[in-house]
Amino acid sequence: MRQILTVAAGLAVLTASACSAPTPPRSAVPSATPTGPAALPTPTGAHPVGTTALYLTDTSRPDPWDLDVDARELKVTLWYPTEQRDGERAPYMTPEESELMLKGLGITGVPSDRLSKTRTNAIKDARPAGRKLPLVVLSPGFTKPVSTLTSLAEELASRGYVVAGIDHTYESYATTFPDGRVAECLACDSDSDPGFGTGLVQGRATDVSFVLDRLPSTWDGADLIDRSRIAMVGQSIGGASAMAAMVKDSRVRAGINMDGTTYARIPKSGFSRPFMFLGSAQHVPGGPAPTWDRDWKLLTGWKRWLVLSGAEHQSFTDGPLVEGALGVKPAYGVLRAARAAELTRTYVAAFLDQHLKSRRQPFLDKPSSRYPEVMFCPTACGQS
Repeated sequence: MRQILTVAAGLAVLTASACSAPTPPRSAVPSATPTGPAALPTPTGAHPVGTTALYLTDTSRPDPWDLDVDARELKVTLWYPTEQRDGERAPYMTPEESELMLKGLGITGVPSDRLSKTRTNAIKDARPAGRKLPLVVLSPGFTKPVSTLTSLAEELASRGYVVAGIDHTYESYATTFPDGRVAECLACDSDSDPGFGTGLVQGRATDVSFVLDRLPSTWDGADLIDRSRIAMVGQSIGGASAMAAMVKDSRVRAGINMDGTTYARIPKSGFSRPFMFLGSAQHVPGGPAPTWDRDWKLLTGWKRWLVLSGAEHQSFTDGPLVEGALGVKPAYGVLRAARAAELTRTYVAAFLDQHLKSRRQPFLDKPSSRYPEVMFCPTACGQS
């Protein structure tokens, strides 16, 4: 669950434990000469992409991590279609957020603002375009800001979705608010407590419901959103939170868990809304992370369990795309960054197109020669 940077046998890869208790980050240094700043892949959809940030305050509850704060503050980043093709590209993160994230990961030997220089594709504060578009909620892994899912968010927006990425305050290395305050990871001090994962996903589910309540009245472009077509996608604990949010809130019609151990329990009577597991080899049937085996039996509607050969925990995020800029050399046999991004974006978008836009995607029904890395579990997927 907690993302860490490991260096083993002379090879370094961005990875994370998806199991019950997060592990503190180990110190690490780059294993190769860093390149210049990274650039995220160009979205493949028909629309230019705009982005903006909202700051919402839930006065109905105290913050779960800072007991001195009597309201829950959230930053929500929106990505959406626009007709505007020129303008200032949105920053990936601030220099201070970059510094705190590199410190948390144990990365040394590169400028502290290196991640903030990552080139994005979305135009800052561009005017939204379109009408009655599906909404996709994104939730990142523990310790990571939602900006680590920017490549996926930009892709979905270019294909005609509004994307709302939630930074769950005090659960990542850094979240910056408009007055300059930087909320660091207070939850990191509690990650070994009993029941931590269960409490975390329930808190995130409450964050999601609050955002869905407030978004129509706080964003000028909210008229674009078709509130009858909402899905949630998350990575690691964010993926686990997708199931928690769906169990809690019937407005979320479909969900994807990308490589996250699950904590929210599905009702014993079953769960019929569409759901997809998309993971690495640790989530093969009978593998070291067995919660998908348990949950699969209780999913009674449309469902898929896909494992990407050669993927690791960060393959579903921007992590591999920025490794070169940090001087991190991928381990032998790990799925290449560009291919991992292509597969993630392709299968996530296909799932959403089928279940939010009623566009059938035949390659979700069986293995495809175009994507031989994708294994269909549990029947055609052996433990590796």
